[in-house]
Amino acid sequence: MATSWGSLFQDEQQLEELARQAVDRALAEGVLLRTKQEPSSSDVVSYAPFTLFPSLVPCALLEQAYAVQMDFNLLVDAVSQNAVFLEQTLSSTIKRDTFTAKLFDIYKQVLKEGIAQTVFLGLNRSDYMFQSNADGSPALKQIEINTISASFGGLASRTPDVHRHVLNVLNKTTEATKILSNNPSKGLALGIAKAWELYGSANALVLLIAQEKERNIFDQRAIENELLARNIHVIRRRFEDVSEKGSLDQDRRLFMDGQEVAVVYFRDGYMPSQYSLQNWEARLLLERSCAIKCPDIATQLAGTKKGEEGDQAIAEALTAPSRFVLKPQREGGGNNLYGEEMVQALERLKDSEERASYILMEKIEPEPFRNCLLRPGSSARVVQCISELGIFGVYVRQGKTVVMNTHAGHLLRTKAIEHADGGVAAGVAVLDNPYPV
Repeated sequence: MATSWGSLFQDEQQLEELARQAVDRALAEGVLLRTKQEPSSSDVVSYAPFTLFPSLVPCALLEQAYAVQMDFNLLVDAVSQNAVFLEQTLSSTIKRDTFTAKLFDIYKQVLKEGIAQTVFLGLNRSDYMFQSNADGSPALKQIEINTISASFGGLASRTPDVHRHVLNVLNKTTEATKILSNNPSKGLALGIAKAWELYGSANALVLLIAQEKERNIFDQRAIENELLARNIHVIRRRFEDVSEKGSLDQDRRLFMDGQEVAVVYFRDGYMPSQYSLQNWEARLLLERSCAIKCPDIATQLAGTKKGEEGDQAIAEALTAPSRFVLKPQREGGGNNLYGEEMVQALERLKDSEERASYILMEKIEPEPFRNCLLRPGSSARVVQCISELGIFGVYVRQGKTVVMNTHAGHLLRTKAIEHADGGVAAGVAVLDNPYPV
């Protein structure tokens, strides 16, 4: 895919000046992260890394990704309700992957006791890359579905104005109008608000389970602010706080600091390092309650990566390692194995049960393009890049009735081709906007 900004990459001085203007606009729009040095301090911030120009994305693929999102919402929801399927599919994984096994233990415990919640809320993000077919036409390839803590809906709502500004500075006013409006934070908040309303208690709160050191807080605040505008109050607490001050009454209603909780929105709890024994106990307490969990434990399990076990797949990967990637059961980016590292891992795992805690996937080979990546503390750098498109999905079910099923905007992340793995939070990918062509 040729880039229409190509001619602009030649003039280094113009690029630097444009970058300065873009960064100022990003700061003004609130495209912000806390710094690595001060992850908990509220007054030290920098801009979240982003591309200087929007990246070209074929209209047809964008439309296709949007068109299937509602089906994926229903699929995730259906899988989450099928206990037999979940147990069969994850049986080999839970033997070796202690993290998935612990989630599954809580799930079994909740099933045994009887699921207390009657309203279910899913905020998902389905991620794709673009790859050319044999005839050269571009195709959409799905990477994964994130069912817990799908992030950057807030910041993705702030970036369109930054790219419009850049194009307007360049007198590309027609092009500036082609950048799509995008407001995932509003759509995600609407899902939470609908669930809160169905819970049916006007004084109940939304409990956001947050990490102690959260650099990406402004992304989360965008959703909190949307809810507050609807007079729905959000409190931020850690698992530790839930363990110390959370309680259930005889009807299994959840109380935090003495206040009733309608919805629990997890922005933590997707990696093993985020759980201590105390945190596992807090998670169980939340799951046993009738509060609406986003996601509930079954939906988190439905989002785990699981492929068919197969000696043939491993043999193929060992003969052509560049065509494959080995993924563990983890969210958050930065965990995948490629090339020589993957070969060593496969040799080690070949005959052991432990290989069931990984999934081997064919590598997607997107066609690289040029863009300029902007990062705090670095000068503007034009590099060969690839992009990943995420579509946010929202669904709410009450009993057996689907009350809401929709898409809620998109997220485009772009990274230099030398980085095999990792997202924005991992410090590899940067925020971007699709420029439809």
